[in-house]
Amino acid sequence: MAITYRGERFSGFNKPKRTPNHKTKSHAVLAKVGDVIKLIRFGQQGVSGAGKNPQSAKGKARRKSFKARHAKNISKGKLSAAYWADKVKW
Repeated sequence: MAITYRGERFSGFNKPKRTPNHKTKSHAVLAKVGDVIKLIRFGQQGVSGAGKNPQSAKGKARRKSFKARHAKNISKGKLSAAYWADKVKW
């Protein structure tokens, strides 16, 4: 069930993919909530998050800071870039 949207292929709705050839953003997702469909690009190219289970104190601090700094935008749901960055990179 591949979807082509504005010349870009996605494996489905709400399934993020890496975009290594994009100039500034590392990931893209075709988000769908109800009847609303939106192409969302997120993540800084070349920068990794702290991972899902950071082991170092520095990684844990980075993860905690990101979530605190973006909590308001993450809570907006699937149509926000912060939601997807939190889910995929952090």
